[in-house]
Amino acid sequence: MATWTIAYAVLLYLAAIVLVGGLCYRIALYAMTKAPLRIPTMPAPRTRSGVAVRMAGEVGLFTSLFRGDKWAWIWSYLFHVSLLLVLLQHLRYVFVSVPTWVVWESPFGSYAGAVLVVSLIGLFGRRLINARVRFLSGPSDYLMLVLLFAIGVTGAMMRFVSRVNIVGFKAFILGLMYMHLHPLPDDTLILVHVGLVALLMLVLPFSKLLHAPGVLFSPTRNQVDNARHEAQTPRDQTARGARVGAEPVGQDGAL
Repeated sequence: MATWTIAYAVLLYLAAIVLVGGLCYRIALYAMTKAPLRIPTMPAPRTRSGVAVRMAGEVGLFTSLFRGDKWAWIWSYLFHVSLLLVLLQHLRYVFVSVPTWVVWESPFGSYAGAVLVVSLIGLFGRRLINARVRFLSGPSDYLMLVLLFAIGVTGAMMRFVSRVNIVGFKAFILGLMYMHLHPLPDDTLILVHVGLVALLMLVLPFSKLLHAPGVLFSPTRNQVDNARHEAQTPRDQTARGARVGAEPVGQDGAL
C-alpha cells in the first residue's frame, strides 16, 4: 500500500471525526444558550406556524439577506444552490450501486461546479469593492473564500480539463467507508483536491462558514412576537409584584 494512501486515509478519518464532533458541539452550544428576552426582528410573526414559515424563508430563500443586500444575495444564493448540486453529485462515490436520481442529477452537478467558482469570485470581489464590507472583513474571511475557490477549481479541472481515475477514487472512498482500504490514485489533481477538502472539514466547525445551524437557533428569527401579551397578563403582574414585596398590580394599572 502506497504511503500517500495511508496518509490520506488517516487524514480523512481525522477530518471526519473533527467535523462531526465539532458540528455536534456547536449545535449543543447553540441549543444551551439562553435567550431570556424577546428580541425578534420586526416585522415578526405572532404564531408558531408563522415562525416556521419565516424560518423556511430564511433557510431556503435567504429573505433577510435579500432585503439587506441584493448583490450579496445573488452571489450567496448562487453559491449555496450550486454547492448543494455538487454535493448531491458526489453521492455517487458513496453508493456501490448509484441511485437513478443521482445519475439524473450528475449533469447539473457538473455545470454547477463552474457556477460555484463564479459565485466565489463574486463574493471575493464584493469584499474588495464594497468599502463597508472590506472594513469588516478579516484575513480569515479571505482565506476561507480562497480555500473554497481552490476546491472548486480543482474539482472543475478534474471534470472539464484533465480526466482522472474516478473509478479508483470511488474504490478508495468505499474502502474508507467499509474499513477495507484501497489504493488512492496518484493523480496530482485528486491528491490536491482531497487534501483541500480535508482541510475544509478540519476548519469548518471553528469558522464563520458554520452559520447554517446558527440560523435555526437565532432568537431574532425563531421567536414569536408575543412579548407585549406575555408582559401584560395578570398572572405575570401578580408574580412580579410579589417578588418585589409590593401589592399585585391590577389590570387597570392601579395598586
